[in-house]
Amino acid sequence: MKKQTLIIITYLILFSFHHTIVSAKTSYFDEGKKLFDNKNYKDSKFYFEKDIVFNPKSENSYLYLAKIFKEEENSTLEENNLNTALLLNPKNEEAIYLLTLLNIKNSDFLKARELIATLALVCKKMCSSKLELQSKLDSSLKSEWT
Repeated sequence: MKKQTLIIITYLILFSFHHTIVSAKTSYFDEGKKLFDNKNYKDSKFYFEKDIVFNPKSENSYLYLAKIFKEEENSTLEENNLNTALLLNPKNEEAIYLLTLLNIKNSDFLKARELIATLALVCKKMCSSKLELQSKLDSSLKSEWT
């Protein structure tokens, strides 16, 4: 009888511990998003990084870190985080969109063209963005030649 009670108590403790960790994982991202939406980028960056520690496959945390680095005009870290988000989910439309904009800004027109083609293949929500990106690419190409 004591052995069964001990086993039950052990399972309850482990379940409680697991539940705490799972809720902590989701709350780090949620808290980071709230801070990001309020333009508190420094504090939100901390929460997104913390979320990645608990969940290294958190594509949304990488995406939001990229957005923060875009605001901070750190294109190297923005690109790194966008590439990581795409590595985790190659069909992440928003990451493709933002990486395309970054490549147009950096005059990497060949890569931008490839990303626009990729977006056309995977788009479900952001299909209209393909035309916008193509227009930006075309105008950037024209300004390069004039």
